Amino acid sequence: MIKADVLVSERNWKKHIRNPNTYLKNKLKKAEKKIVIFKKNKLNFTLLLSGNNEIKKLNKKFRKKNKTTDVLSFPFYEKKILNNLINKNNNIYLGDIIINLNKIIKVSKKQNFFIAFDKIWIHGLTHLLGYRHKSNRDFYVMHKLENKILKSIE
Repeated sequence: MIKADVLVSERNWKKHIRNPNTYLKNKLKKAEKKIVIFKKNKLNFTLLLSGNNEIKKLNKKFRKKNKTTDVLSFPFYEKKILNNLINKNNNIYLGDIIINLNKIIKVSKKQNFFIAFDKIWIHGLTHLLGYRHKSNRDFYVMHKLENKILKSIE
């Protein structure tokens, strides 16, 4: 089972997704049926829906980059530790994801808002699961999982 606590700090999110909690809950239920790691474990994470100012402050504070970004992920565990916990079937807090509404709006001019949103939170989730994209191989493995999750929630 996988669950998310959704917090909204940028009120304009509600113009695009009326009830973000329900939206994400429904998507995660679909993913649970097809993604083994979600079926066999009790996983939780927090999703903060923010805007430019908040994400820029967090990016500067934690990544030393004084600019906005589309998504930030703060995994609670390193991949090796997380894998050990998953094998023991524990109740696991994965970490936090912050998504910038302004970046989603910009991307959604080329594609559907909900598709852009789903791609971004799934990207953040894969980071919480310990995936990185520093090398081409890492990118490929991470991208493959992202696509698998995306297909499972359609």
